[in-house]
Amino acid sequence: MKRNIVIATVAAATLITGGTVAAYASGDDDSAPTQREPNVRAADDRDDDTKKARTAEVTAADAVAAALKHTPGTAVAVDLEDDGEDAWNVDVAKSNGTEYTVKVSPSTGKILGIQRDDDEDDTRDDLAALKGTTVNAREAAQAAAAHGTVTEVDLDDDGPAVWNVETTKGEWKVDTRTGKVTQDQDDDRNTQDDGDDRDDREGNDD
Repeated sequence: MKRNIVIATVAAATLITGGTVAAYASGDDDSAPTQREPNVRAADDRDDDTKKARTAEVTAADAVAAALKHTPGTAVAVDLEDDGEDAWNVDVAKSNGTEYTVKVSPSTGKILGIQRDDDEDDTRDDLAALKGTTVNAREAAQAAAAHGTVTEVDLDDDGPAVWNVETTKGEWKVDTRTGKVTQDQDDDRNTQDDGDDRDDREGNDD
């Protein structure tokens, strides 16, 4: 009896193992869908933003001004929507801790809609980080516009506050007190440009 149980157990294990092997083998099928690499997706998203930004008649700075006229407060972020809806999303923080996302048309500057954000903790953190600063989101967008068409402005409050700005030519940081613009050293586009410059200087023809 025990022998029969052992044989049955081994047979079951063999079936399970075989099923597993079969499952892995099916993963090698050329017809199986493949996932795109994250950096490829990021590059495609960046390309989409670039195309939209270059055709938009309303700049990021203009969108901030329009949003604040409609919903007074402090703009803490602005970005060009990339999910199929053509709109600038401007995040406006109120002094009472509430925050609203104001949608602005990139072609007319008209307000398309407004939505309240319930995460008041983040809003208060943003407002606290901006205390004592002199450069707002609109001014950061204007400062970075010299380095390409602005597609996104976001407040980085992890440490001394700084505006992170993405343009069609790279990613930049704008000082919230002086307005000084510097390259984001983590931007792969800037890194690639630096590498190309080094190759040119060293006379590489590869």
